[in-house]
Amino acid sequence: MHRKSRTVPRFLVTGSNGQVGFELRRSLAPLGEVMALDRAACDLRQPDTLRQLVREYRPDVIVNPAAYTAVDKAETDVKSAFAVNGTAVGVLAEEARALDSLLVHYSTDYVFDGNKATPYVETDAVNPQSVYGKSKLAGESAIAASGAVALVLRTCWVAGAHGDNFVKAMLKLGRERKGLHVIADQFGAPTTAALVADVTAQIIARSWLAGDRSTFPGGIYHLAADGAATWHGYAMELLRYAVARGVKLKVDPDAIVAIPAIEYPSQAPRPANSRLDTSKLRETFGVHLPDWRDGIHLLLDQIL
Repeated sequence: MHRKSRTVPRFLVTGSNGQVGFELRRSLAPLGEVMALDRAACDLRQPDTLRQLVREYRPDVIVNPAAYTAVDKAETDVKSAFAVNGTAVGVLAEEARALDSLLVHYSTDYVFDGNKATPYVETDAVNPQSVYGKSKLAGESAIAASGAVALVLRTCWVAGAHGDNFVKAMLKLGRERKGLHVIADQFGAPTTAALVADVTAQIIARSWLAGDRSTFPGGIYHLAADGAATWHGYAMELLRYAVARGVKLKVDPDAIVAIPAIEYPSQAPRPANSRLDTSKLRETFGVHLPDWRDGIHLLLDQIL
């Protein structure tokens, strides 16, 4: 039996100080009462405390952007990565099912090996190559096993005005250095945290709060901005825009050197192809996903 909806829906948001969590506080606020919990208030490594928080608050929607995202560190900190990205997600899914609540969870392109030549669709075989990717896949599997009504949104190359990311790193380096070398053989869609949060709120409002919950089309969906770029092309675009905004840089954006990933070794392997096909999301929920450049320009306006 589905419980009666409250007059004002309740949302529980984890990781509220992360890039996506910070934006969710804004995007969900018009929809209802939001309990936004940071790591200090909601440590995903403590499953019993996590269960208690959910049971006491009894949210209509649990939104979980919190994650172990230190991709390289995860290679040696396996236990923590799986505790946060796998076990804790399973706990949230179990509690969501018990409450007849919706669970919204964010996954990643790292569940794929990156060897496909075209954008990945939701039904493509998963084959994570890093501990981070494997731990995120464990979270997806835990949700599937729970029987909860869930919306799993796989994202890629997310950056926000709040927190550290590639955009801020490039701005800093562009101000400090005359020469930059950036990887040019990895492809993805630069996606803003604001877009992820806005699409999440739109889906919840239209299809969960105002729709028939018994027929909510849960499952895995890909969410990324339209278009694609390499890290090199991404860096050039954002620094060109920064210059147009009057930012003084030492580096010439058009002189950034393109390098292969092999020249920038990392502890954890990165997918060469992070492109995600978003047709299923657009067709199911009727959302518009703008070109990645539009989002990055808006993000730079915020940062600058």
